[in-house]
Amino acid sequence: MLDVVIVTPQRVLFSGQAGQVIVPGAQGVFEILPFHRPIVSLLLPGLVVVDDQAIPISRGVIKVAFNAVTAIVEPESS
Repeated sequence: MLDVVIVTPQRVLFSGQAGQVIVPGAQGVFEILPFHRPIVSLLLPGLVVVDDQAIPISRGVIKVAFNAVTAIVEPESS
């Protein structure tokens, strides 16, 4: 399992464990599974999908290391 934290400057959008995370990275959409290699990436507008929960974002940054996923995002404007 992955330890996942997705936050905005104002609040926590998701904190918990997940089996997979799919993100709109700067080089394209990619999937993070347990034991993923360490990576840091910019996030572009799109959906961050944690298991079956989709979180729309306008941009952000993500860090993956040691089965921990941390993303700081700006939520999509309504």
